[in-house]
Amino acid sequence: MSYAGDLTPTQAWELLSSDADAVLVDVRTQAEWVFVGVPDLSPIGKRAVLAEWSTLGAGPDPGAFVQAVSEQVDPGTPVVLLCRSGHRSAAAAHALTAAGLGPAYNVTDGFEGPLDAEGHRGARGWRADGLPWRQQ
Repeated sequence: MSYAGDLTPTQAWELLSSDADAVLVDVRTQAEWVFVGVPDLSPIGKRAVLAEWSTLGAGPDPGAFVQAVSEQVDPGTPVVLLCRSGHRSAAAAHALTAAGLGPAYNVTDGFEGPLDAEGHRGARGWRADGLPWRQQ
């Protein structure tokens, strides 16, 4: 692993709550933010940084992603990365670490969790753990 480590959604919330400098970066697409929802960090006086790892219809653009995050996050700041299920955010954590940002952490199970036996998401992840979120 070339990034700081994996956190469960609850561990991510605890880090964001206890470290005033820690930042949550949601790497999902704009469509996901709008139609699925976003983490609500207002109870701890923060806002999530929204920076797409990839856009709909296009592959990842690590350079553009790193640039977007570096414009909003100072080097040395703990960065917690969240996607739908924990895969894109792991790749994003690798990219930020390689660029000298972070420590970067991946949120396992992401916002909605992996597919279940019926092919549905939602049994695990940020929302399933009861962490704050809202519709945009």
